[in-house]
Amino acid sequence: MKNLHAQSAARLQPPLLLTALLMLLTLLLSPPPLVNAAEHAWQNCAAKGQHLNALYESKPGVGGRQYERDRRIDVKHLKLELQPDFAKQSMAGIATLTFAPIAKALEQLQLDAVDLSIKKIESSAPLQDWQNSDKKLTLTFKQAIPASQENWVKITYSVEKPEHGLYFRTAAMGYKKGDDQLWTQGEPEKHRYWFPGYDYPNERFTSEVICKVPQGMIVLSNGKLLSEKNADGYTTFHWSQQQPHANYLISVVAGYFKKLEDQYQKIPLAFYTPPSESEVAANSFSDTKKIMAFFEKEIGVDYPWDKYYSVCVHDFVAGGMENTSLTTLTTNTLFSKNSENIRRSYPLDAHEMAHQWFGDLVTAKDWSQLWLNEGFATFYTNLYEQSKNGDDSMRYQLYLDAQRIIKSKDDKPITWRGYTDPWQQFDYRVYPKGGWVLHMLRSQLGSELYQKCIQSYVERNRGQTVETADLRKVIEEFSGRSWDRFFDQWVHHGGTPKLKVSYDWDEKRSQAKLTISQTQKVSDQVMLFVIPMPVRLIVDGKNHDFTVNLTQASEDFYFDLAKKPDIIRIDPEYTLLTDIDFHPPTSTRSAQLKNERDMIGRLLAVKLLAGKKDSKSIAKLKHSLNHDSFYGVRIEAAKALVKTHSPDALTALTQSLQQEDARVRREVVKSLAKFYSATALASLKQVAKNENNPEVAASAIDALGKYPADEVRPLLAEVLKKSSFRNTLASAAIHALRDLGAASDAKLIMDVLKGQQQNFTSYSFGSALNSLAVLVRDEKPDSAIHEEVRTYVTGYLSSPKLSLRTSAIRALASLKDRRSLGALQTFIDSGNSESKEYKAAESAIKKLKAEKKQATEVSDLRKELLEMQKQMKDLKKQFETEKNRSLLLLKSVRPLLHPDKK
Repeated sequence: MKNLHAQSAARLQPPLLLTALLMLLTLLLSPPPLVNAAEHAWQNCAAKGQHLNALYESKPGVGGRQYERDRRIDVKHLKLELQPDFAKQSMAGIATLTFAPIAKALEQLQLDAVDLSIKKIESSAPLQDWQNSDKKLTLTFKQAIPASQENWVKITYSVEKPEHGLYFRTAAMGYKKGDDQLWTQGEPEKHRYWFPGYDYPNERFTSEVICKVPQGMIVLSNGKLLSEKNADGYTTFHWSQQQPHANYLISVVAGYFKKLEDQYQKIPLAFYTPPSESEVAANSFSDTKKIMAFFEKEIGVDYPWDKYYSVCVHDFVAGGMENTSLTTLTTNTLFSKNSENIRRSYPLDAHEMAHQWFGDLVTAKDWSQLWLNEGFATFYTNLYEQSKNGDDSMRYQLYLDAQRIIKSKDDKPITWRGYTDPWQQFDYRVYPKGGWVLHMLRSQLGSELYQKCIQSYVERNRGQTVETADLRKVIEEFSGRSWDRFFDQWVHHGGTPKLKVSYDWDEKRSQAKLTISQTQKVSDQVMLFVIPMPVRLIVDGKNHDFTVNLTQASEDFYFDLAKKPDIIRIDPEYTLLTDIDFHPPTSTRSAQLKNERDMIGRLLAVKLLAGKKDSKSIAKLKHSLNHDSFYGVRIEAAKALVKTHSPDALTALTQSLQQEDARVRREVVKSLAKFYSATALASLKQVAKNENNPEVAASAIDALGKYPADEVRPLLAEVLKKSSFRNTLASAAIHALRDLGAASDAKLIMDVLKGQQQNFTSYSFGSALNSLAVLVRDEKPDSAIHEEVRTYVTGYLSSPKLSLRTSAIRALASLKDRRSLGALQTFIDSGNSESKEYKAAESAIKKLKAEKKQATEVSDLRKELLEMQKQMKDLKKQFETEKNRSLLLLKSVRPLLHPDKK
């Protein structure tokens, strides 16, 4: 019998295997989750570099670590004589570089130059030869140039459609007629793609730009405008930057622009926009003069350059770029007043202007020190926020920054040297974490001493390159304290402290006890932190403030008080970058929620109520959402009600839509969008129909896609035809129609796209192409609508606008039609592996081939399942036969075993 049992068990295994295979098949056949396109927008970022977050893995550089480049020459001056050809997207140039060898005689001069066509080279020192590779231009002199002897080289060259550094935007490329423009972007090391030079931040020199353009266009560059001359239908502009700056800060912008101007003391201010955007330009220029006045006072150093101009350009590669005296901004920063306080430009304006001191006047010597540029710009933007809107506004921005830092899984230090590309440094470590380091320094030094330190740091290092030690030395000198540990744990190591806090009250001793444990994983990258932790215990409205020094993994602290505290606050002024897990007694949370003097305390109390479904907690959240004095707390109350996610929480949200602050109103709508009910739908439809603010209405429209088509489709079709700034409403309607999933709506969307392409941003139009692909990808490939969409999207592979070519490539990957492989392969066959099209096509082809492989695997699984089903039938039949034989045998032997029974 044991053998028979084992055999039966073995025969029962196929059904289990079948079940597992069926589950696998279900997973393979399930469609991937749809991603909200708005979540990918991140980003029209408020500062450059954010859009490149997480594009690179954390791999060590060559030799494991990156260090500052050697300076074999001292570059004195760079002169660029330029003539662009807008039709060919090319530049003819003459670059004259004046230099002197630093310590040793120079036999060869090596310049950064990527894919430049070199026509002629002249030199003050006789040349023996020169070689132009795809990345370097090497000049060999007949005799070595002695150290300190000044020389020049003059290089005549041209470049057409460079991969980086120089960008054209013209009507022939799909941009609005009358907005033709070109602009440059050097950071981190991209100018080498359009002119030869020393392209690294540890060298500073004066520069000038002489640029000839068709009459009617203007040219902007660094420094002062020396002349503007007309001849033969062209205008030649001569700009001179007479104070040394880094190579990546050189800027040339040319084209048709409208100008707004102002003046701060003797500093000319101007704001340029493409003519098609000029009507909304004033909204983004309103704070510039105020920002400059504030920074001069706060930093203690006068604005250091000849002018301050900002120019908005189409499809900029980032949010903004702080070129010396000439900031480049994305046109996405421009906004309509209909958006109320949701859209604003002053934080970007402040960030880029702060760089005129931190980054331009004082420059990080290499990319590992980038936080000295970006951290300062981030923090001084927050200081301007404090000046403009008060302490709570600054603290709320610090809170948002802290959440981004804490959520990161990355423990690399701020001064990380393991990068393989400088872009890897442009992430949360140098922006918000760098800003937080300065906030902690200011909090511990006091604002007055901190200000003296920073003023001295800037004055001592103006016109120089710096590293973190330069800042630390000044702070130590002025404070008389060692800051080694501070910079070691916060800047040269990674991570943040994670604190678990518990509280107890001893009534007999009238003593409060706090146990604070550091729970972060300590490693070579992340230290056990030593930090001064402020504690505030509030009794009868009176603050009792203490500072405890955290030095151990877990420590107990005792506080003698007259009576039990009403409120217990850890770091009450929000001075430390920590992730605190603290759940104070319920009674103290209620008092904390009502404390009008403590916005962060109220915000934290609101977060502690999230997820609690009892009526009192929901009532408190509703009260905070409607009556708290600070908008950020109201926003967090709406988010907390989403986490509660009960019918009562939904009612609280629907009854809280009447918000004066548009930021809160939008958050309530976003919160309603995370419920699925007839009540939520009714509210969302009402907002979509009646809301005047397009940003708020778009949040409601976007959410309608998850509801039944007959309930929402007529409204979406109506919204699709509404005009709004940058077609915000139509973009939301397209996304909602995509979520509805009716392939027939693709025709409706295509009609809108064909008629209004230029009214969409490049990003939103590209997102719409992807929505079309998603809508029809499950239709039969030979169906009329599938073929129409495929043809329409494929047409954009040859769009003159780069962003739409790459969007079309990604859309074809979403379409999952292998007939697109041939068209996509043409981008690979170009051989330009650095191009965006190449990379997008490579990814798309990989996805399409994976789809084919998956389809083949599914087909094979089906065959195996059919074969297994056949085997199961055979096994079942065999089992029945064996069972009958066993019953017959048992029946025949029973009389022998039990002769007394019949």
